[in-house]
Amino acid sequence: MISISRLYCGRPGQLDHLRYSQRGGQTRQTPADRRPVVVWNCTARCNLTCDHCYAATSDGDVGSEMDTAAAKAMLDDLARFAVPVVLFSGGEPMLREDLTELISHAAAAGLRAVVSTNGMLIDRAAAERLRQAGASYVGVSLDGLAAAHDRFRGAAGSFQAALAGIRNCRSAGLKVGLRFTVTGRNADQIGAMFSLLADEDIPRGCFYHLVYAGRGRRLMAEDLDHDACRAVVDEIIDRTAAIYAAGLTKEILTVDNHADGPYLYLRMVREGDSRAEQVLRLLRANGGNASGIGIAAIGWDGEVHADQFWRHASFGNVTERPFSRIWTDTSHPLMARLKDRRGRLRGRCRRCRFLDACNGNMRVRAEAAGGDIWGDDPACYLSDQEIAIPEGAD
Repeated sequence: MISISRLYCGRPGQLDHLRYSQRGGQTRQTPADRRPVVVWNCTARCNLTCDHCYAATSDGDVGSEMDTAAAKAMLDDLARFAVPVVLFSGGEPMLREDLTELISHAAAAGLRAVVSTNGMLIDRAAAERLRQAGASYVGVSLDGLAAAHDRFRGAAGSFQAALAGIRNCRSAGLKVGLRFTVTGRNADQIGAMFSLLADEDIPRGCFYHLVYAGRGRRLMAEDLDHDACRAVVDEIIDRTAAIYAAGLTKEILTVDNHADGPYLYLRMVREGDSRAEQVLRLLRANGGNASGIGIAAIGWDGEVHADQFWRHASFGNVTERPFSRIWTDTSHPLMARLKDRRGRLRGRCRRCRFLDACNGNMRVRAEAAGGDIWGDDPACYLSDQEIAIPEGAD
């Protein structure tokens, strides 16, 4: 995640201590020491079939889902391992009948419990149950206003239902934010999303780049080209600055393209911003892509993955061995290589001057597009000149 509000506007967010060193970027944890944010895809069921779903879930059978007892044992292990956040995702997590029981268990164990949802099932009573259970944040996916969102989700009325869910969370006193995945279909909706943040008093907006996983692989040809991607990132930066100039306080982040950090830094250099070098230090402190290092995923079946997009590669199963042991066991070749990837990267990534601030971007996207885990991420829109690759270099 690249915090535009923190880096460009100088306004710290609630979890910036997890992203950036509190000593101005001078130190950071080693991969062996770092404890990951864990995305738990707690169910394979979903009430929608969204075009860009990385998990490719549907309203299907629950036979492979961990039961309540196994889930609580997993959460206890995550707490002992000092995992800072567990994100309940899916599928649609609100379809798990024991969701609030599990959130309450996580919160009591000292975990920060976050929910990622399509929002459609959060009525007033459900929002109150989430609050009482101890959910600290609810992220609701919106991909534009009604026509654009409903087209993505394949369900008429899904936008209005999601918006009602956001409003119910706000009424219950839950912190809520919107999650927007940018593609060629909906890039023109970004301005509308910023208006929605202001009009609905939503404190947080996350703008995700498309990752080619699950059903999202089908949208690869519809991803933004590099010029369009730069324009989108500039628009997000400009609109964030405008929000703060208007006296509003919103946390704005871009997600799943670590080129956004160096791009932001280079823009600040061009603008003569005195904070530019500090921002670069913070980006280096964050270290860039953290798949297999600072982020992990656990599937509904207990399988452990490098992140939520790597369901095709498992390091083990938490019903057979605790997550804490799986995550620290580097005998799995992919786990070891992700934790120490710099010497394995090829192409532009290997020679990039911002490698310590990006860490090779999304390896799963490189694999999906080119069949090479260590090849270039095609979503990197920085030019050779910007990343200082000498002209004519191999």
